[in-house]
Order: sequence, then structure tokens, then C-alpha cells
Amino acid sequence: MHKSSKDLVKCISRFQSLLVLVLMVIAISLLSDRFLTAANGWNIMRQISVNVCLSIGMTMIIIAGGIDLSVGSILALAGAVTAGLIKSPVPIPWLGIELDFTLAGAMIAGIAVGMLLGWFNGQMITRVRIPPFVATLGMLSIARGLTMLWTKGFPITGLGSSFAIIGTANFLGAPVPVWISGLLVLLFIVVTKKTRFGRYIYAVGGNEQASRLSGLDVDRIKLWVYTIAGGLSAVAGLIATSRLDSAQPNAGIGYELDSIAAVVIGGTSLSGGQGSIWGTVLGCLIIGVLNSGLVLLDVSPFWQQVVKGIVILMAVAIDRLRNRGEDQ
Repeated sequence: MHKSSKDLVKCISRFQSLLVLVLMVIAISLLSDRFLTAANGWNIMRQISVNVCLSIGMTMIIIAGGIDLSVGSILALAGAVTAGLIKSPVPIPWLGIELDFTLAGAMIAGIAVGMLLGWFNGQMITRVRIPPFVATLGMLSIARGLTMLWTKGFPITGLGSSFAIIGTANFLGAPVPVWISGLLVLLFIVVTKKTRFGRYIYAVGGNEQASRLSGLDVDRIKLWVYTIAGGLSAVAGLIATSRLDSAQPNAGIGYELDSIAAVVIGGTSLSGGQGSIWGTVLGCLIIGVLNSGLVLLDVSPFWQQVVKGIVILMAVAIDRLRNRGEDQ
């Protein structure tokens, strides 16, 4: 292949997510006059805010050479814990007291729960040496079971107008969930691209053995990545719970698939060592636009799942072909 052809392929590969997004917007706009409206645009942004929070953490995990199947269950448990603490105090029988949480205290507790479960994932992977797929699959079941135990299988509702601000209010003309996810995107773009920790994540995912030989504490880096991802899943749980004014026991089911899809569609390699937060945001937008377009075009929800699966397979196939081309 000539140098000019290689440069063209690299350029297309670099901007493939953006090109796909633009083509999708044009195609759906031609098929539905309700798509290109400000209301629908903000609705898409609001819808993807939860997935953006989940996918930021998933991006760092996959760049580091791992995977996390528990983000949806952690989202549910963190949201349920926060809702439960807002609604009623926690009795401590052996001390004869009850802990009454403020709104801020309940939210901090929910995020702490997410970080604790992420930390546990990291410990299982780095200390016990359980493969990430198996460790996080186990956590998926554990967190879902704990959510059912905490809620007793019933939604926790009536969380108050102050908590509803997080998921439903607007600030300076934009929904608050969009502000939260946008600020997190900017923060973790800086973390991954401008900090030593970010460079270490790419190094570990690119070649773990070489990273160990060069003196990096690989286990500690992975532990931090999973802990941060757990905290981000909890933030997503707060947004989702606030939007519904309800903590549902079955919240977040299937969210891990949307998160992984957004990361892969955004150009992050499942082999590790390659990817970006910005690419993942484009992946979230592609999924959001696709979902919105299929709904506006009255496509059956069952066919929506089929289309989403085909898009994921295509993204993975492109990633594999790109990696094969770079190796040759």
C-alpha cells in the first residue's frame, strides 16, 4: 500500500465515528421531519447522559486491558442506597441510635458504595487473579442481589424536589444531567491525556508485562481504574434515579452492553492500549441518535435490539481489521 493510501486509511479510521454520526443524522433527518428539532436534540443529550457516565469508566477499563460487566448492577445499587437513605434513617440496634442522612450525605454514600464495589472488582482481578470477565460477572449478580435485598423488590419513590433537580432540572438552558456528564467528560479527557496516571493506563493496556518490567505498579493502576469506574457508575445511578423519582430494583439491566457498545463504536480497541474519552462520547451519541431515529421511524423495539447488535458487530469487526492492518 502506498504511503498516501495508508495516510488516507489512517485519516478515515481516526474520524470514522464522526463520519458515521454525520451520515446517520443526515439519513434520519431525511426520513423524519421530527428529528432535527431542538427538543429532540436535548432529549437525546439527556438520554445519553447516563451512558456517558458509565462509558467514561468503561473506556479507562478497556484501555487498561480489562472489561466490566457489573456497571449496570452497580448503578442500580448506588441509586437504591441513595434513595433509601433519603427516605428513611438507618437504625443501628446495637448502639440504640438511628442515622439520619442529609441529601448530600445520601448521595455521597451512594457514590461511596459504587467505589467500594469497583474496588472489590479490582481486588478480585489484581489480588486473586480472577479474569476481569468472570470477576465482574460475579459482581453483576452480587450487586443485583444486594439491590433486591435493600429494596425488598419494590421501588423506592417520592424522593423530593431537591433530589429531582439532578435528573430533571435545567441550568443555563441545558439539562443538569448534560452538565454533569459534560464536566465529567472534560475532567477525564484531562486525566487520560494530560496526567501521568493517564499515560500509565495506556501503558498497562498496551503491554502489561513491559509495564511491570519498567517499574509500574500495574495492580495498583488497575485497582484505581476499577474503583473510579465504580464511582462513575454510581453517579450514573444518581442521575437515573433522580430522573424517574424512583429507585427501581431492576434498574440498569443491559446498560453494560450499551456502555461497551459506545466504547467500541467510539474506536477504543478491545485489545487495550488504544482509545479516547472523546471517541466514546461520539459512540454514545451514535447510539443515542440511532435509538431516537428508530423510535421516530416507528421501528419495533425488537428490531431496535437487532440493529444495535449489528452495529456492535460491525464496530468490533472494523477494530479487528484495523489492528490486523497495523500489524502487517
